[in-house]
Amino acid sequence: MHKVWILGSLTLALAACQSAPDRPLAPLPDKVTAMPYGRLLERARGLATQASESYYVDNWVGLEEAAKGLEQTAQYMSKAEDVPVKHRDTLATASADLGKLASSLRAAAQAKDQKKINTVLTNIQAKVREMRLGDGL
Repeated sequence: MHKVWILGSLTLALAACQSAPDRPLAPLPDKVTAMPYGRLLERARGLATQASESYYVDNWVGLEEAAKGLEQTAQYMSKAEDVPVKHRDTLATASADLGKLASSLRAAAQAKDQKKINTVLTNIQAKVREMRLGDGL
């Protein structure tokens, strides 16, 4: 009985370590409306992660879709509500920069330009991190 319990516990532990299945984020409406900054930032972070994961498995379509989602999210960020004070003055520039990076990522994915994709993904991760809510460690 003891062995069954240990085996069961080990199985549950391994199952818990499995990553969640990829769930693409639903596209935002075409008409840009105000949405909470934190929600858009979380969306941008999720899309940046999806882009990286798609790239690592050569899922070019998934990479393009993540890039399109980032472009759309960047448009929404420029109209975000509840923007933290530290980002109010730079939001327009930061969201425009994120949109340009996402556009570059989509073009690089279409061309399957791996060197460019690596560079742009790094810059996207840095931009999203720069836009985070708190100082965090």
